[in-house]
Amino acid sequence: MKRDEWETVRLGDVITSAPVLKCGDGSYPILSMTMHDGIVYQSERFKKDLASKDKSGYKIVKPGQLVVGFPIDEGVLYIQRYAESGIMSPAYTVWDVDYTYLDKDYFELALHGPRSMKYYASKLRGSTARRRSLPTPTFLALSLLLPPLDVQRRIADTLDKVTELITLRKTQLKKLDELVKARFVEMFGDPEHNEKGWDIKKLEKLCVVGSSKRIYQNEQSVSGVPFLRISNLVNLIDTGIKESDLYIPRELFLKLKEQGLVPTVGDILITARGTLGKCYIVKVDDEFYFQDGMISWLSKLDKVVNAVYLTHLLSQSGFRKQIDSLQAGSTVAYLSLAQTKKLDIMLPPLDLQKQFVSFVSSVEEAKSPIQQSLDALETLKKSLMQEYFG
Repeated sequence: MKRDEWETVRLGDVITSAPVLKCGDGSYPILSMTMHDGIVYQSERFKKDLASKDKSGYKIVKPGQLVVGFPIDEGVLYIQRYAESGIMSPAYTVWDVDYTYLDKDYFELALHGPRSMKYYASKLRGSTARRRSLPTPTFLALSLLLPPLDVQRRIADTLDKVTELITLRKTQLKKLDELVKARFVEMFGDPEHNEKGWDIKKLEKLCVVGSSKRIYQNEQSVSGVPFLRISNLVNLIDTGIKESDLYIPRELFLKLKEQGLVPTVGDILITARGTLGKCYIVKVDDEFYFQDGMISWLSKLDKVVNAVYLTHLLSQSGFRKQIDSLQAGSTVAYLSLAQTKKLDIMLPPLDLQKQFVSFVSSVEEAKSPIQQSLDALETLKKSLMQEYFG
């Protein structure tokens, strides 16, 4: 059967609002909704209990039920796939699903397909970005293509195989990153205790700690030089992909550059809000500007410290504790310029730092073909998702 012969159904034809069952005095595992990994046991995903102490009002979610969170336009809706019931936040809506003519895996993929995601984004209501919602009648009016069950299973199986390969490549890259972290500790020791007795200096003694010039909304443009917000920088650090939907005029960028207000090769950008201390070293071909306050800028590094060494030092768990200690009592994770300047930096001999940098370079060379394979697989998955659900 060709695609144009597939049946089209409304979401409301296959799901119905589930009766609200509350935990009360019952004992159930706590489930959490994640952005990319669906519904998971909270105890296996997070180090601490994120649920409120009083769980009596939490909703019981049965196997196979659909749970819808927010923001829905970021794909926060998944099927509860465990064999036992669990409890979730009462803020989520829970739906029963009729699987008579519906494959569970295909259904979940369809809900995250390009057409569905575009539909959610276009129908959201409300003024607060993270709290915008989709009216229930509108959600139920979503149309889904419903091929025969055997075709649904074949599509889901194809995408599952690609996803497995993507997961494998990511695991390989993660293990190589862990190798670098282990090598760091082997060479320099744990930054928390500095058991090798290296010299310590405040970061402000090793570089200029600052940020960008504030760019106001009326100075932004629809094209020109990319203007990175903190989310864009995190994505650049994690994926190597530079994406931005904001720009500044090239004339403004060149003016800032003339004034020495644009990062140069070898400078370091550090995330200062939300996920703290993630680092990016500015490269030769980089051309962008960035959000002040949310991103700190290290420039004019002293010759006693190597930029690659410094970024890996900041990523070490022992060093992270120093950053975390500055957050005591704070409701929002934020690393101010004043706090950044006072960070204690462990300074082994430069020759030893360079040996470590050479090791990192070798690992990056090994990562390159794996990353290329991952990029190709992710492109393939997007193409297939567009083919099946676009």
